[in-house]
Amino acid sequence: MNGKLVAGGIVLTGLVAGIAMYWLQVYAFYAPVSFSPGTEITLVPIERAVPEAIVVENIEGIDADSSPLRFRACFTTPLTQATLTETYRLYDAPTPLTAPGWFDCFDADVIGEALERGEALAFLSQADISKGVDRVVAVFPDGRAFAWHQLNDTYKE
Repeated sequence: MNGKLVAGGIVLTGLVAGIAMYWLQVYAFYAPVSFSPGTEITLVPIERAVPEAIVVENIEGIDADSSPLRFRACFTTPLTQATLTETYRLYDAPTPLTAPGWFDCFDADVIGEALERGEALAFLSQADISKGVDRVVAVFPDGRAFAWHQLNDTYKE
């Protein structure tokens, strides 16, 4: 009888710990992002290194202090891909990272496939927004756009 209680306690402890870890990874640290002046979505112009704010609408974003890679945003822009490519720096090797399932406007698989097909274009939003991390913005032909953080070449040999 004692062994059953000990085994049950171990299983219960493991279950509670698993649920807690899941909740911490998926929900706990994320918070909505406020895109006020100074924290707007920006792109880096071709001829300058200083990012400049672009026109965006219907923006929603999430971020977490626990990692610089947790930023995601979804928005629309009236700027066309032609205007953007003539004005702003394209980003080499964009790789959108998955977002929590509850942040359903951001689908990394769809964005990544569109980037591979050339349907969406990726631009540098801000280099080294955190050491070794760039902010990237992908824009679709219909004006839908997405932003995320990804590792840059800082730590590659």
